[in-house]
Amino acid sequence: MNNAKTKQNPWFTFPKPNANASLRLFCLPYAGGGGHIYIPWKDKLASSIELCSVQLPGRGMRMIDAPITQLKPMIDALVRELTPLLSEKPYALFGHSMGALLCYELTRQLSLLKKPLPTKIFASGRRAPSVIDPDPVTYNLPHDQFIQELDRLNGTPKEVLQNAELMELLMPTLRADFELCETYEYQSGGEVPCSITAIGGIDDDNASEEELEFWCDHTSKEFKSYRLPGDHFFLHSAEDELLKILHDEL
Repeated sequence: MNNAKTKQNPWFTFPKPNANASLRLFCLPYAGGGGHIYIPWKDKLASSIELCSVQLPGRGMRMIDAPITQLKPMIDALVRELTPLLSEKPYALFGHSMGALLCYELTRQLSLLKKPLPTKIFASGRRAPSVIDPDPVTYNLPHDQFIQELDRLNGTPKEVLQNAELMELLMPTLRADFELCETYEYQSGGEVPCSITAIGGIDDDNASEEELEFWCDHTSKEFKSYRLPGDHFFLHSAEDELLKILHDEL
């Protein structure tokens, strides 16, 4: 495929294109997050790794695109858009929270379709898919209660939560992402033929150490797990430690 056309796809951002890299790392965001959250990694990853940040509909430069509220159409779209890139060079997947779930289900679908598979999945800040979510559904809460839930999760700056105009703009995407996660139903038989590395925050109430360890049931290859300082958004507060794990593993 023409490399220039590959780089023009709105689903993907290559902040530091590197045709000589031996591996490509696709990074998928957490609920409400955009591809920009991974851009700071471009100068911190080894030169052998080409960063590709996945930009889902309804955020960033794709704000006018309707967000996707269910897992299946999201995975179908990711398979469609990713397929032309998967044979260009070996690749790995990194996803945080919702992004980890998408990485796993994307790999399951790619395996079923006999397409090139990632060398590794990094499942960050997410309990294993087979672990039942004990928390109540929140995506359909009244506006003020949904804002309180976002505040509790500590992933949205308070100045953003207090900006009524900005929140009105972000709310459809936030609710869509929460709905996708909260309506997810795990289907058994979900081992993937690539290794999985699970990473969690020591103080993350959304993914305990035990819930992370259950990721080992979802791979027929190697499994590793790490715990880093921080809460659910340790990928920001413990970025250096996280990137060291990625380097060591890749």
